[in-house]
Amino acid sequence: MDRFSSTTLFPDTLSGTRDDLTEQLTILWEQIKAPLIVPLLRIAVFLCLTMSILLFVERVYMGVVITLVKLFGRKPEKRYKWESLKDDVEHGNSSYPMVLVQIPMYNEREVYQLSIGAACGLSWPADRIIIQVLDDSTDPIIKNLVSMECQRWGSKGINIKYEIRDNRNGYKAGALKEGLKHPYVKLCDYVAIFDADFQPEPDFLWRTIPFLVHNPQLALVQARWKYVNADECLMTRMQEMSLDYHFSVEQEVGSSTYAFFGFNGTAGVWRLKAIDEAGGWKDRTTVEDMDLAVRASLKGWKFLYLSALKVKNELPSTFKAYRYQQHRWSCGPANLFKKMLMEIIRNKKVTLWKKIHVIYSFFFVRKVVAHIVTFVFYCIVLPATVLVPEVEVPKWGAVYIPSVITILNGVGTPRSLHLIIFWILFENVMSLHRTKATFIGLLEAGRVNEWIVTEKLGDAHKMKSAIKAYKKPRFRFGDRLHLLELATGAYLFFCGCYDLAFGKNLFFLYLFIQAFAFFIMGFSYVGTFVPSS
Repeated sequence: MDRFSSTTLFPDTLSGTRDDLTEQLTILWEQIKAPLIVPLLRIAVFLCLTMSILLFVERVYMGVVITLVKLFGRKPEKRYKWESLKDDVEHGNSSYPMVLVQIPMYNEREVYQLSIGAACGLSWPADRIIIQVLDDSTDPIIKNLVSMECQRWGSKGINIKYEIRDNRNGYKAGALKEGLKHPYVKLCDYVAIFDADFQPEPDFLWRTIPFLVHNPQLALVQARWKYVNADECLMTRMQEMSLDYHFSVEQEVGSSTYAFFGFNGTAGVWRLKAIDEAGGWKDRTTVEDMDLAVRASLKGWKFLYLSALKVKNELPSTFKAYRYQQHRWSCGPANLFKKMLMEIIRNKKVTLWKKIHVIYSFFFVRKVVAHIVTFVFYCIVLPATVLVPEVEVPKWGAVYIPSVITILNGVGTPRSLHLIIFWILFENVMSLHRTKATFIGLLEAGRVNEWIVTEKLGDAHKMKSAIKAYKKPRFRFGDRLHLLELATGAYLFFCGCYDLAFGKNLFFLYLFIQAFAFFIMGFSYVGTFVPSS
């Protein structure tokens, strides 16, 4: 039998057609590269370098300020008047301010007992505190469980109110707003807010309320978050690194310099008068907490952050839950920036420097530039220069600036410095979603008001059992495959292959490693992250 020749398997006509197509594409690329691609890429490099410098200056400034605060700054008890509240023999408990504790929740089967129990365990005169559970649950079974839990605590003498609505208008902001409309709230001076997975220590109110009582200019006292599941997996360790920088640097610097920072939506105590004066809760964005904080600040109110006061909470432990959370946290601020820019500029109650701080530092650099430059520069533009060698990126922009920014971010969590490489790769992947969400917020596009409650698994024992239960998840194409991550990974891999073949340095290693990170996240699903310990 005659052997099959190459011409039999691949006829000359097909081979010639393939070669002609490759040659035509090469000619087309060369024709458009010089007049179109090169100028556009140079403009992109210039814009990205400019944004990198803005972010670099902001990070260095924050680093200098936090260093000075740690070395020479006065503690909150020294900057503001603070005296422990004492019993009044003549007036009894009526000398203590009335405190409302709000716990908004939505189908929180795993954590409702933890949050309600912690709130009911707060140390404060029993007749001077009201626990208000705002249950927007749509699952009748969960709603019944929450109601019975409130009744159980009520039978123990706790002044607890179980409030429900017949709709979810405004989501969390709507629930908090409706909660303040009840007649008994008029008796209250302050409101403490805790999300359903937050567990304050019994002395929380004793450590926060005195600041508000003795300093009438203060509207908010914010506590720090403490993560009960930070060591659960590698992804939660990465989140801890990002959030630790936010709390140990950004919040501390804002509180120490301009007495302004973004309310974290939970683990804080507000003066009710300040909420009313600022216009109350609004649901125009998905960051109702930041919205209220900015409006209250524009009214002249001051905020205080207590880094030593920590409240336990839970980090998202699945990639799906974390993606939804980051979309809300990135889209909301950008959308709020667009809606409040002119309001901030026209405000006459705050100083020019505070306006600049809020517009430039708080919003523009941290909420817009930081997300865009991370993805566009390090995952799109920089790899593109491999394909277009005519465009060069200076070493200070490609290596030195990002290295300094990374180090300044990483020092917030010293115990995880050995994971810094994983954190860089993780943040670059997440920057894809943050950038997309930022543009959605600025343009007020499709998912601008999307609100999906972050999934919670409960305490450590429940987490372990839940992880075991998820070892064999039911395959769902949309949940397991993330096309944007896979497409970006493919682009980086192609650039890496090109650099390996034609480049003269080791940049292809970064491209391959980052592409691998995008592929891992692109194929991820519940339970895929390897424990960090």
